[in-house]
Amino acid sequence: MPQLIASVEGVEIKHVYLKNDRTTLGRRPHNDIVFDNLVVSGEHCVFELKGLADVYIEDCGSTNGTYINGHMIKSRQLLQDGDMITIGNVMVQFLAASEHKQPSSPQDTSVMTLDALGFPGTSGARQASLKVLSGSSAGLEVPVVKAVTTFGQPGVAVVSISHRRDGYYVARMRGKTPPTLNGQPIGPEAIPLAHRDVLDLAGTEMEFLLKGG
Repeated sequence: MPQLIASVEGVEIKHVYLKNDRTTLGRRPHNDIVFDNLVVSGEHCVFELKGLADVYIEDCGSTNGTYINGHMIKSRQLLQDGDMITIGNVMVQFLAASEHKQPSSPQDTSVMTLDALGFPGTSGARQASLKVLSGSSAGLEVPVVKAVTTFGQPGVAVVSISHRRDGYYVARMRGKTPPTLNGQPIGPEAIPLAHRDVLDLAGTEMEFLLKGG
């Protein structure tokens, strides 16, 4: 199944399997893929799946444009395996097929609202996101909308953030550089996250934020 792997400063922030005929990307919350950054337009671009693996990308008249392998696209274009898409500060790699079996629900990467996961009166019912604090992408805010989300640079430092009934938890998955939470090493055992906790993934700092509730 075709997939998109989005990263900022080398840190993977989102992994999406393209299983719908049409997948929209933009800054506004109604999009299927949301990047909360001013360099990303409200409705930035759209991915169209034809057949089993052919994926076309089309810019939606965005302010800053959509680039494939460094070239701005002017019209609807067929993506090739390994193409690198640039959208503002976000790098998105297109892979024509999955190397592993696609995850099953609830770890599936299709759009899932927090209302469907959270419970009223708990931190699990609040909107969570990670805000990049360091590097040229400082200020980029990435919503955490899945039951389990992985963040990090493969082979270097990767953590998982799980959404449970009573809130959000982080645990170390793999990588040679130990990630930290507020300066303390993260181990394989899940640790509860609190508003404004700071994660450090091999030098990239990200702040955990909770809104609403």
